[in-house]
Amino acid sequence: MEYIFERITLDAELCDGKPTIRGLRITAQTILEYLFNGTTEEEILEQYPILEKADIEACKKFALEMMNKNYRIKDVAA
Repeated sequence: MEYIFERITLDAELCDGKPTIRGLRITAQTILEYLFNGTTEEEILEQYPILEKADIEACKKFALEMMNKNYRIKDVAA
């Protein structure tokens, strides 16, 4: 397991290698989807008592950091 951003971890053997929170089986994507769909942080913490408020903040910061990168579209031979 490798920490890639504060509390966000990567492990090829966990959740198909998706970024997770502190090596738990909870992906950053799951938490971000809850937030995007209007779930409050308090509701998330009630649903996932193992999480801490700092975990949710780390997910938001991680998403912002991912958007701060430059991406290029490669041409693929048809």
